Amino acid sequence: MSYVSSEDVDVPSLNEAETFLKEHPDLQFVDLLIADMNGIVRGKRVDRSALTKAYGKGIALPASLYGLNIQGTTVEETGLGLEIGDADRICYPIPGTLAMEPWQKRPIAQCLMSMYEDRDTPFFADPRMILKSIVRRFKELGLTPVTAFELEFYLIDQENLSGRPQPPRSPISGKRPESVQVYSIDELDEYTDLLMDIISTARSQGLPADTIVAESAPGQFEINLMHVDDPVRSCDNATLLRRVIKNVAYDHELDTTFMAKPYADQAGNGMHLHISLVDREGRNIFAVDDDENANDMLRWALGGLLETLDQYFAILCPNINSYRRFSKEFFVPMAPTWGVENRTTALRIPGGDPAATRIEHRVAGTDANPYLMMAAMLSAMHYGISNKIEPPPSVVGNAYEQYPATLPNNLRDALRSLAGSTVMNEYLGSDFLDVFIACKESELAEFERTISDLEYSWYLHTV
Repeated sequence: MSYVSSEDVDVPSLNEAETFLKEHPDLQFVDLLIADMNGIVRGKRVDRSALTKAYGKGIALPASLYGLNIQGTTVEETGLGLEIGDADRICYPIPGTLAMEPWQKRPIAQCLMSMYEDRDTPFFADPRMILKSIVRRFKELGLTPVTAFELEFYLIDQENLSGRPQPPRSPISGKRPESVQVYSIDELDEYTDLLMDIISTARSQGLPADTIVAESAPGQFEINLMHVDDPVRSCDNATLLRRVIKNVAYDHELDTTFMAKPYADQAGNGMHLHISLVDREGRNIFAVDDDENANDMLRWALGGLLETLDQYFAILCPNINSYRRFSKEFFVPMAPTWGVENRTTALRIPGGDPAATRIEHRVAGTDANPYLMMAAMLSAMHYGISNKIEPPPSVVGNAYEQYPATLPNNLRDALRSLAGSTVMNEYLGSDFLDVFIACKESELAEFERTISDLEYSWYLHTV
């Protein structure tokens, strides 16, 4: 069963396209983009003359786009490939996402799209539409989620070392970074031109990029997006920001990776999400008078997120490599815990102004699909609030020493928990989850059929 409906339809204005064409008379092409099940942006590049047609009549793309594995191959078990004749569906632009691509040598623009069965029926397997259906449930409660992403990534050299990534040479010193310098201003200075170009390019596209910090490993950085009161637009921003980071890095003859764990001995890439809820009067319903006591709504939201965390874990950690991030020395939580100003817990309540009280979800990797990540977390919060789920006691001190690792530590177990989750099936829709799980099980099966170099090293001449 799917819960997307005609209420979730975006209606692009033809005037938006016509105005954009007038403002950019030199425009040559437009990239019409859609994020697949993995959060990878795909689509078509069309001539500027086709932009008004896209706004008025849509653009055809195969439904199998949502049945692709991480390698871009159709997973037939999803039922979206040959079973339906690899048929097309119609895709329409998302209002407000049309912008120029400053990194291009030619004048090229881009626009995000969503997929539909017909103009009034969203496609059931489009993650963006799944998220819209969850946001609609909050609107029925008179609540609006206010959200902000933090994205970690590595700068890497365009040349691999024996097939493995390596930190890039500094544009200033020519040296490769080796030491860990968290929040280092000097490391920011080493790559200042690139990092400032990322921020300015993002802002020129209307993306609310905020701060950049040097993170926990050589060549690793974090960019924060400012909070917005539209969760769907928040995910649009995160999706497009990743594209900005990759393309601006190419212009600087560098590469980037959002892989969850590119280096075995260094921190992985996390994607933290900050969430609060405001009522019709714009008041934050999580706001508290002190740092020790959570109000009912905040407790119930925490309760839902923690009670179901193992059930939506496969969405936060959707790839085999995702599970290599989890290690206490790298501040990656491994148990369903929460605490105030505590970075050893899965859910952190940041301190500061009580009016800005929010939940920071610290589990997902940057390899997660932002739309699905947001949809799963909001589903868990809605479930917790609707059923008044109480959380466990807050953690004071080191959660790693107080709670054993109980969250899934591999993709197969996580997928089993997701498949058996009554809550996630009810909120995300069983039809959608069938497609998601089929894609990931196919990847897992192929991975397990592959004989690794380590296996040859261990077993070829020893058994």
